[in-house]
Formats: sequence, structure tokens, C-alpha cells
Amino acid sequence: MLPAMKRLLDSFWRAAAYCLHPRVIALSILPLVIMAAISLALGYFFWEGTVAAVQANLEGYELVNTVVGWLQRLGLSRLRIVLAPAVVLAVAIPVIVIVALLFVAWMMTPAMVDLVALRRFPALERKKGGSIFTSVLWSMGSTVLAAIALAISVPLWFIPPLILVLPPLIWGWLTYRVMSYDCLVAHASKAERLQIFKEHRANLLGIGVVSGYLGAAPSLLWASGAMFIAMAPVLVPVAIWMYTLVFAFSSLWFAHYVLSALQHIRSENRDYVPVVIEELAITNEAMTMPPKALPTLGEST
Repeated sequence: MLPAMKRLLDSFWRAAAYCLHPRVIALSILPLVIMAAISLALGYFFWEGTVAAVQANLEGYELVNTVVGWLQRLGLSRLRIVLAPAVVLAVAIPVIVIVALLFVAWMMTPAMVDLVALRRFPALERKKGGSIFTSVLWSMGSTVLAAIALAISVPLWFIPPLILVLPPLIWGWLTYRVMSYDCLVAHASKAERLQIFKEHRANLLGIGVVSGYLGAAPSLLWASGAMFIAMAPVLVPVAIWMYTLVFAFSSLWFAHYVLSALQHIRSENRDYVPVVIEELAITNEAMTMPPKALPTLGEST
């Protein structure tokens, strides 16, 4: 049996190597093109109007004007220019992340799981413990729960340490839920899937959290300065590309891990069945043996 940490690291470097596979690179193009086209269209038609509307609403709040005036006295007058675009991006980025994750899960993960299974686990039986419909329901339900958690946690983001902890944890939980299910839906039965979720929950959540922190990396573009925020309509496709690569890597990481765990479970079951059969045979033989004759009267005991 591979120790948990060894399986975790083994699946990590295999996923990194698979990211260079031509098929994986080709698969990443379609969701990237679709999301980039959508974001550019929305930016072209709605960016300026949305920023202007947010700017007008912000100027109506006395507290915002007081904070901005205080920052201007500190020599940070440029913050007034980027405040409205920053608010728009703060709302848009979670949506972009969730959509990128779902696009990768629905358009890339099945093909990448097939690639991993074909190259590394060709003898692994497909028990099809789920369907596309259940996968979509699972993903959408998990997304709704993550969106609710994000909305509830927003006030806590203003506490400096928590903004570095809460969003990646929520992204990690969502990634773990969506990717784990999609990577097992074709090969594992329902019982096997539940067993893997139970026995490997900590490691799977760990993979999700690491993926969540990697997914937060593109957000550093917007924290780099006013110039990057002003160039948001151009840089959003770059961020989408980075999100797509991160989630493609995490999908491969989950695929290698859960399929390895599934193979181990089945090998254990195959080793266990002959032992059970042998024990049953011994029991049946013992039950069918005639009882030892009781001593009769007159016989010496």
C-alpha cells in the first residue's frame, strides 16, 4: 500500500508532467477561447458603463468619501481612480473563478481522466457509479454552497489575515468536491466512491486547498498597481488562461490520486475474497462432518 503522503506526492509530480502532454494542452484551448471571448464581449459592452455606475454609487456614500479624502491626504490620490474598477473586479473575479472551474470540470476533466486511465490504469474496470446528469447536479449544488460561503465570509475579508485564508479554503473545498466526483464518476461504483471520500477526505481536501491557493495567484495581477486594474479588459483573458491551467493541473492531480486509490481498494478486495471463500469452505466442512459417536452403556469411557 502506498502511504498517503507518498501517493499524494506521486500524483502531484505525475500531474505536473501530464500538463506538458500535447493532448492536455490542446484540451485547455477550448474553455480558454470560450471564456476569453465571453469576457472580452462583456468588457467591451459593459465595462465602462459598469465602472461609471459603481463610481456614481460610491460617491453617494459619505463614509467612502471620507476614507478617500483621508487617503488623498496621505498622498494616495490615485486610489480614487482605481476604486470603482477594483470593486467591479472584486465582484467579477469570484464569478470568473467558478465559471473557469466548471468549464474545466465539464469540458476537460473527463478527457483527462480517460488519458490517465489509458496510460496508467488500462485494466481498471469502469463501473459507472454516476452519470453526466448527477455530475452536473453535484457540481451546481457544490457551487451554490461555495457561493453562499463566499458571500457570508466577505465581511471577514477586511480582517487582514483572513483574506489570505478564507477565499482559498472555499475555492479548495469547491475544487475538491467537483474534481473528486468527476474523476471517479466513470470508474468507481457508488460504494467505492463513498469509501474513497471517507478514507481519503483529508488528502483530497488538501489537494483542493493547494489548488485554491494556486488559483488565487492570478488575483495578484490586480494587486500589483493601478495600471493593471486600468488594463483589466485586456488582462482578464490572461487571468482566465492562468485559472484554466491551474484547474487543469488540479484535475490531473485528482485523477492520478483517486484512480490510484481506487486500484488499491480493488486489489485489497481481490486479496480478501479468496480468504473469505477459504474460511467459508472450512466452516461448511466442519458443519457437514458427522458428530462423534457418544459412548454406549457398557463401554469404558
